[in-house]
Amino acid sequence: MDRAQKEKLVDELGQIFESSGVVVVARYEGLTVADMQSLRGMAREAEASVRVAKNRLARIAVKDTQCESIDEYLGGMTVLTYSEDPVAAAKVAEDFAKTNDKFEILGGAMGGSALDRAGVEAVSKMPSRDELIASIVGCIGAPASNIAGAIGAPASDIASILSTIEEKAEAA
Repeated sequence: MDRAQKEKLVDELGQIFESSGVVVVARYEGLTVADMQSLRGMAREAEASVRVAKNRLARIAVKDTQCESIDEYLGGMTVLTYSEDPVAAAKVAEDFAKTNDKFEILGGAMGGSALDRAGVEAVSKMPSRDELIASIVGCIGAPASNIAGAIGAPASDIASILSTIEEKAEAA
């Protein structure tokens, strides 16, 4: 790899570190090509990405970014899992680590916050952006349906009262 290619790769990695909601660093020593393809497929489904990069270049790229705290994890055979959604990459990494003992999560960064192994696990258990949006929409929709029910209820109550009065008048 010549100098121009290295500079381009450092720029690409810098963009990843700046634009990602979460970056997870894991050790992948011993994974097969099929395992890596499986990880990439899981990431693609969750709208996340997986990247293997030379640690020396990743260290250069991570300097002065919000993910600078991951520098300590960049040693040995490491792979980056990242996504714009602050939860997706952590979920992918955790799910893959459960099924493959050769994939060891080291830590990561969420925005400017450093994450250790337990932090990545905690982030993975949070609801995703889509789940949060669905629950917010549900919360917004529930009061509207309650209001519609409350508005409709008095009219039906008045109708039943008028019906009762009418029945009493006919009986008398």
